[in-house]
Formats: sequence, structure tokens, C-alpha cells
Amino acid sequence: MSITVDAGEIAKFEAMAAEWWDPNGKFKPLHMLNPCRLDYITSQIAGEFDRDLGSEAPFAGLRILDIGCGGGLLCEPMARLGATVVGADAAERNIPVARVHAEQSGLEIDYRFTTAEAMAAEGEQFDIVLNMEVVEHVADPLAYLTACQELLRPGGLQICSTINRNPKSFAMAIVGAEYVMRWLPKGTHEWSKFITPDELFELITQSGLTPVDRKGFVFNPISWSWSISARDLSVNYVTASTKPGAPS
Repeated sequence: MSITVDAGEIAKFEAMAAEWWDPNGKFKPLHMLNPCRLDYITSQIAGEFDRDLGSEAPFAGLRILDIGCGGGLLCEPMARLGATVVGADAAERNIPVARVHAEQSGLEIDYRFTTAEAMAAEGEQFDIVLNMEVVEHVADPLAYLTACQELLRPGGLQICSTINRNPKSFAMAIVGAEYVMRWLPKGTHEWSKFITPDELFELITQSGLTPVDRKGFVFNPISWSWSISARDLSVNYVTASTKPGAPS
């Protein structure tokens, strides 16, 4: 079994684990981006599984995995929408933080200190895999995405976001976020690990999934807000892909 965990990357996030739920802490960029991420995720799930987001518990009956769940910023909204949620992270210190917050929020979420590869080897299956801002931190993106594909049931949906690799992404995601705004500790990201949209589509295809959509997450420094763009994938972007076959 291939292990794609990068020990150095895990250590970075373990050092920041206790700050996950501080909207002004080291994860401030994710808190700011989260509403935009959730808009995309919920609309893709609703469209793929014919769910009415205006109904009560629209995701009831769906089993969702958030791989690289951190403190649970996506797990908790998915649970509130009625899904059965598993949050997995290879950074051990993130798990108790996520568990305590879910308990305080009155939510039942299955948090696990594990990897995509380990869960795939155990035969776990999900309707949806949320794979957000993780692929740029692993040692072998194709092996990692293949494990995520194995975790999906036929007809399942993967949402995968990451950061483009170009001069603009270097200026904004590393120089801007880590050195100028100091939103993230220096060294959080490695520009060489960033992945272009075409590269990610090719990796997703090689993993056995079918890419069906991609959009950009665009930050507006004037309004200090994020939005979804169909055209601007120059820095942060997100993809949707499906697993061939009919749902079982």
C-alpha cells in the first residue's frame, strides 16, 4: 500500500491544531473562504444527488468523507445538513480539537486519525469525498487521488480544491498570505507542489474519476470577500468529478 503522507507537512498543521476554530487565528484564510467553499460543495452535491437545499436535512442518507478535515470546518456544516460524516486527518492533534468542537456544537461526527490509503484498504465507501486543500500537501498526488477514488461508491462525487502554480499564485498564496498579510505561518505552502487545473484534471482522470466541473475561488481585496468564478482559476480553484457506474 502506498503511503502519500508527507511528515513535514503534517508537522506544520499539528503545530497549528488548537487554532482551528479561531476566526482571527492562523486559519483565518479558511474561515474567510469557507462560505464560498460551502456554496460550491452544497450546490454540486444537490445537483448530483437531486437534493433540495431548501428542505430539512437535504443530505440525509448520504455518507460524506472529509479527508484532511482539520478542525472540522466542513464536517460540521455537512452534519447540520443531515449527512453521515466521517472526518479523517493524518495530523493526530487535529482530531481531539475537532471532536471537542463537534460535541460542544451538539453534532455527531466520526473523526479519525487515519489516511485515505488506510481507509481504502479497509474497504470504506462513501457517496461523497471532500478533498479540500490537501492534494498540494501530499508526497504523491496520483497515489493519493487514486485512494480517494477507491473510497467512492460507483456514481459518487469528489470535490477537490487546491492552488494553481504560476507567478500570480506565488505572489498571492505565498508572498501575500504568508509574508505580507501573515495569514499563515511562513513555509505553510511550497510553490513547487502547487498543481495547475489541467494537471489536476489529468491526475483525476488517471485516478479513475471523470472530471465534470471546475471553478475559481477569487479574493477581492476591496470588498475583502471571496466569490466563485467560472473563468478565473489563476490562484485558488475547485473541481468536481464523478466515479463511473450507477449508485449501488
